[in-house]
Amino acid sequence: MKKYYAFLFLVLLRFSNSNGQSKFNLAPVSDHYKALQSISNMPNQQRAWMDTIKYPPAEYGTSIVYLIVKPYYLSDAQVKELSESVRFPANSSDQVRKELDYLLELQNKRTPEQIKRVEFLGDIGYWPSVNMVPSHTSYAHNLQDLFFEGRELLGDNVNSKNFPKISKLLQGVMQDMRIMEFTIKYKLLRPRPYHLEPMLKPLTKINSPSFASGHTLWAFIQAYTWSEIVPEKQPQFIALAEEIRRSREIMGIHYPSDNEASRQVAYKMLQYYFQNAAFNKDLREAILEWKKQSGE
Repeated sequence: MKKYYAFLFLVLLRFSNSNGQSKFNLAPVSDHYKALQSISNMPNQQRAWMDTIKYPPAEYGTSIVYLIVKPYYLSDAQVKELSESVRFPANSSDQVRKELDYLLELQNKRTPEQIKRVEFLGDIGYWPSVNMVPSHTSYAHNLQDLFFEGRELLGDNVNSKNFPKISKLLQGVMQDMRIMEFTIKYKLLRPRPYHLEPMLKPLTKINSPSFASGHTLWAFIQAYTWSEIVPEKQPQFIALAEEIRRSREIMGIHYPSDNEASRQVAYKMLQYYFQNAAFNKDLREAILEWKKQSGE
């Protein structure tokens, strides 16, 4: 009985520390993201034609329906504020020219092993709409993708069946993520890198605007969420999110500025979450479930 009360005390102490703010700060911008941000993002008249290019409406996909979906933990006002908090550099800017040169350099250095890995990561993606239809042929696979980061770092037994409380939390987070992603994309209509640079040969083409990166957004918002549940694994979750965002550059489908903006938005989403009573309740239950089920 004493051991039980000691365990309960530790859990409640952890809850009190996790209710109201994140345990982790956003790491400063670094590496090539920092170097590219130091270059002018203003229009360059020598490449003025590039500023006339937007993502072609003929390439819009069904993802536009997320513009009418209601957020789960975020409010409509928070979605609007976050969508207005980021902007991409002018297409004609020196920064974008350097970003395109960087993507061409990555393209020239692709290895078969890299291509296999980034294409595997590119196929990962949880869709809230699929989760609403249990008879959907992709329903089970969709839930596997929901737990991709957890399964990748914590083992195959970390799944929706074994951790229903964590599943509920992640589903709410991912609903907000998709709404956030496509609100920004269809508000700003940034063309993909291959729309501006004909020398780019992307490994795939995407039927939604470039900014901001959806893969990077889900990679980081899930990494931040998992880090609140399993804080001792925070460095590994962030490292996996970093790999995912860089994979989009290797594939030739995202500018580095798409990816850095998504990392920033993901962290801002987390700060809003800690102001939400429902999120804090679901997070507490997810932490308790993890502590119980993982045997810690």
